[in-house]
Amino acid sequence: MNKIARFILFDILKNKIVIFYTILLFIISWSVLGLEGNYTKATLSLLNVVLLVVPLVSIIFSTIYVYNSSQFIELLLSQPVPRVKVWFNIFLGLSTALIFAFLIGCGIPILLYSSIETGFSLIIIGVLLSVIFTSFAMLSAILTRDRAKGIGISIFIWLFFSIIYDGILLILMFQFSDYPIEGIMATLAGLNPVGLSRIFVLLQLNISAMLGYSGAVFQKVFGSGGGMGISMLILLLWATVPFILSLIKFNKKDL
Repeated sequence: MNKIARFILFDILKNKIVIFYTILLFIISWSVLGLEGNYTKATLSLLNVVLLVVPLVSIIFSTIYVYNSSQFIELLLSQPVPRVKVWFNIFLGLSTALIFAFLIGCGIPILLYSSIETGFSLIIIGVLLSVIFTSFAMLSAILTRDRAKGIGISIFIWLFFSIIYDGILLILMFQFSDYPIEGIMATLAGLNPVGLSRIFVLLQLNISAMLGYSGAVFQKVFGSGGGMGISMLILLLWATVPFILSLIKFNKKDL
């Protein structure tokens, strides 16, 4: 890891918000998994927490951190350091710190109380969501100099993927229920990283009744094994594409 990324990593790990986030995740995970005898129910409960809390904290904290680091970024760019290296190391430091916070907060209780297969899939989803929404945060922060607008964009992205998107899918389902739209719905399900993360874990649990319409269609089109592989590939694309767009914008932006 580069010196810039290490500096950002250790700086974030000492941040009170990240420490509180880690402790909160640990308390919630330990409470849910330790007090619930049925590990499937406990995993579902923890999954709902992870799908809401991890993206929200990752995108809001990362956006604010990038804005607060504007003078540090300008100082780095005044040195003979390529812009690509600076932006990538900021992303690397942010995402690594949030991954560490998640692994300590949720990973330890999951490994202690949950089954290996289900727990591992939940850990993978938490790590990927941390990276994905850090990537979105980098894009939001570079789109505008206005801190309020940048944070507003980040909040809207979280709201859209966590709440609004499922409502849009339901409207489309009812409007075009008379047509064979299974393939289209399966494709649209993959355009939401939060919904896709839920499908990934539920496919591991093999709970078809809990998948919802888009998840059931996804399982029908791709099957459990193929669906999990495609889900992982799409989630990796979600982690990469927003960062690449932010990098292109950062290279062209006059700071």
